[in-house]
Amino acid sequence: MTRTSLTQLEARDGFIPRHIGPSDAEQAAMLSVLGYQSRAALIDAVVPANIRRKDKLDLGQFFDPLPEQAALAKLKSIASQNKVMKSMIGQGYYGTYTPPVILRNIFENPAWYTAYTPYQPEISQGRLEAILNFQQVITDLTGMGIANASMLDEGTAAAEAMTLIQRVGKSASKVFYVADDVLPQTLEVVQTRALPIGVEVRTIAAADIENLQETCFGVLLQYPGVNGDVRDYRNACEKLHAMGAMVVVAADLLALTVLSPPGEWGADVVVGNSQRFGVPLGFGGPHAGYLATRDDYKRSMAGRLAGVTVDAQGNKAFRLALQTREQHIRREKATSNICTAQVLLAVMASMYAIYHGPKGLEQIARRVHRYTGILAASLQSLGYQLVNDTYFDTLTVITDQAEEIHRIAYENGVNLRRIDARHVGLSLDETTGRDEIALLAKIFGDAAGKQANVDFDSLDSDAQDAFPAALSRTSAYLTHPTFHRYHAEHEMLRYLRSLADKDLALDRTMIPLGSCTMKLNSTSEMIPVTWPEFSNIHPFAPEDQTVGYREMIGQLEAMLCAVTGYAGVSLQPNAGSQGEYAGLLIIKKYHESRGEGHRNICLIPSSAHGTNPASASMVGMQVVVTACDENGNVDLADLKKKAEQHSANLACVMVTYPSTHGVFEEGIKELCEIVHAHGGQVYVDGANMNALVGVAGPGLFGGDVSHLNLHKTFCIPHGGGGPGVGPVAVGAHLVPFLPNQASTGYQRAGENTEQGIGAVSAAPYGSASILPISWMYIAMMGAEGLTAATETAILNANYIARRLAPHYPVLYTGHDGLVAHECIIDLRPLQDKTGISNEDVAKRLMDFGFHAPTMSFPVPGTLMIEPTESESKVELDRFIEAMITIHAEIVKVERGEYDRMDNPLKGAPHTAEVVTADDWKHSYSREVAAFPVPSLRKRKYWPPVGRADNVYGDRNLFCGCAPIEDYE
Repeated sequence: MTRTSLTQLEARDGFIPRHIGPSDAEQAAMLSVLGYQSRAALIDAVVPANIRRKDKLDLGQFFDPLPEQAALAKLKSIASQNKVMKSMIGQGYYGTYTPPVILRNIFENPAWYTAYTPYQPEISQGRLEAILNFQQVITDLTGMGIANASMLDEGTAAAEAMTLIQRVGKSASKVFYVADDVLPQTLEVVQTRALPIGVEVRTIAAADIENLQETCFGVLLQYPGVNGDVRDYRNACEKLHAMGAMVVVAADLLALTVLSPPGEWGADVVVGNSQRFGVPLGFGGPHAGYLATRDDYKRSMAGRLAGVTVDAQGNKAFRLALQTREQHIRREKATSNICTAQVLLAVMASMYAIYHGPKGLEQIARRVHRYTGILAASLQSLGYQLVNDTYFDTLTVITDQAEEIHRIAYENGVNLRRIDARHVGLSLDETTGRDEIALLAKIFGDAAGKQANVDFDSLDSDAQDAFPAALSRTSAYLTHPTFHRYHAEHEMLRYLRSLADKDLALDRTMIPLGSCTMKLNSTSEMIPVTWPEFSNIHPFAPEDQTVGYREMIGQLEAMLCAVTGYAGVSLQPNAGSQGEYAGLLIIKKYHESRGEGHRNICLIPSSAHGTNPASASMVGMQVVVTACDENGNVDLADLKKKAEQHSANLACVMVTYPSTHGVFEEGIKELCEIVHAHGGQVYVDGANMNALVGVAGPGLFGGDVSHLNLHKTFCIPHGGGGPGVGPVAVGAHLVPFLPNQASTGYQRAGENTEQGIGAVSAAPYGSASILPISWMYIAMMGAEGLTAATETAILNANYIARRLAPHYPVLYTGHDGLVAHECIIDLRPLQDKTGISNEDVAKRLMDFGFHAPTMSFPVPGTLMIEPTESESKVELDRFIEAMITIHAEIVKVERGEYDRMDNPLKGAPHTAEVVTADDWKHSYSREVAAFPVPSLRKRKYWPPVGRADNVYGDRNLFCGCAPIEDYE
């Protein structure tokens, strides 16, 4: 027996083999199929030599991988530098209690957080029902006709509302007014969004809205205002509508349980966020924003919308509705570039509403309001004046002792809102109790040199509602049975389990989606997200309380710079679409700084993802489409021709690399040189970064700016369709133009705020609380592991492509028939012969327990497969077996052994109800339907519904909780 040395025994318990699915032996077997001796040899054949890194990836202190426990300990030491204080800053962010049953069974549950966007509705029924619940909560509380499946945050929701009313309204004006008590971070995001599309944003005193005489297309109001005022805007809305203007209201959901909803007093669109419905502060995100509007505007509304339809058997089913509104179909004609939502957080907020029910929510709201009234009376008894005599949960205090009050509050572990030298703001929330009220009174009493004594019983008996009686809510809300059934924890636990059981997520199976990179979201990466040092920090807390957060963020920025080859990174964009938007704004600002603001032409290959042209349109650029050759590569001759044609006005090119077709194009460096020669910038879309990390970097082969998808390449889970993070990375010449947030005092260290593009998200660091996931991933993988992950992703993709090639044509390949990290299989020849479509194959895969690959993108009639590095050979072979079996079924259709309309593919997916019914009308057997391969007898997922009827769902649009008769 060979003796093991002490050094070997001391070897670290590494994370790398836990993240990378195939073992060394499995990799050797796959390489043998491909005809390569080593992974390195395969990479040499796949990746063009002229873009390869000259040196190894340098991650500095994180070059060597950390074991899981060491990484957790290091991050914990960083997090411990944060000070977790009682934040009463308000300004759109509040303390809240996440019910433990929701924390454990949604937020910390991989069945929920590893799911993908519900584009395949039959295997997404659980989260679709939860999204419908969220939409119902929003429509009920706002009093509007329809709400979408969530927005990225309140600021971007307000910006989308502004563009919505400009589209659907009748006014020709380009002026948009914002009340001066709108959240300052919201105003800044609106200003950023308005500038490139020629909208003039003007602020107006909230008290003067009713007397507004100037022509405008819309007004944005806050309800209640940032300083606490609860204003009656009914007359103002009537006058604005008479002038041809429309009204957007940013409203607090908890307040709407006791205040008259905006939909009842004239709002055309209502926006906000649902953070205080059980979602931790998280230094600003992720939180589910919302957007609700009149039913008349449902087809113009941005974002996703869940709806009700029927399946093939006529049973109720859920699906995403009106999908033709989405940007990847409408491209440069899109009204928004949003291609995601905040599903996981929207689900949490909806379940918070379900768990408490309407009575529980009102009780929380009335308790918060009562405490606010008691505190107001206490402060007034100490001699303080209040700016606002109406309020729900927020007070603004007039004082000459502002700094002294903040100092004493800080010493007592409390953060108050800093307004100016003569005003202090404070907001109460669900976590406020009698102890906090007594402490606040003492803080203000000490500053005034007076003894504070809060007589709760006396003050309670005297307390009255501190908002106009006309604004007291009288309408019912959350009347649906769903909001009355699950108040007991056992019932809620089982409800959550029942929903999760209906879905397919990464905890059950690989999700081989091309362009989406559904990889392992390890437990060690997820654990820090719920640490109080990360989850309980207000985004506008003083800097000395966020030292650890900013250190972690700075290290992550440095990691991403090293990986990409760029000089600077901003983590503010909270989705890939927002990263794209920020990157194009940066390019635009750069050209303007050089006196070349006329440059507005954006070249985009015809194969690009739809967010590219949508984003370009949103920043005021003109899209010029360039051709692709027969191999799917950018046609360099056509690109050069159009670059020369538009040389004087060329702003940039947007190109995805490796290509959207899953190929490392040989001409990428030449493409960069062509565009640079004509004064343009090169935007490299980072969607396919999982094929580059450690092997090549866009900033090294000619890119000027890229967005990255941390929810793809860097292990933040997809959450059923969000959250995501889409940081923007830039070359040194563009660093000064990275986004800032002037309204909160945030700016990049050493940079000039004036040069930055302005805020693109409501929080300075976007979805900050999930950044530890990517930090942990990179720290545990190190340079060696990140490179190995890329190489293994490429190996896995080529193994699948080679194994499937005899059965399905692989549409685009590079040298030696190799692909990058994903491959496209062409179903069109088989469809021409048999009538079997890629959709039929996608639905049949559900019977095998698999989520379908990406359908019809970038080529109609195809499937794009990306296995990622996290899938073992066993799982790859299971998928390959399913695909080969499906091909054999298609061949039977071709030979006439199966009817062209009555076959296992057209009948898929097969539910347990269908398979076990007494009446079986199909020509193929029940066994073929349910157990097409033997392994399914031991491990079977049953789709909960049959094939969803998309046409019926759009023609009979219904986007709330299922009809009550379904529950009777």
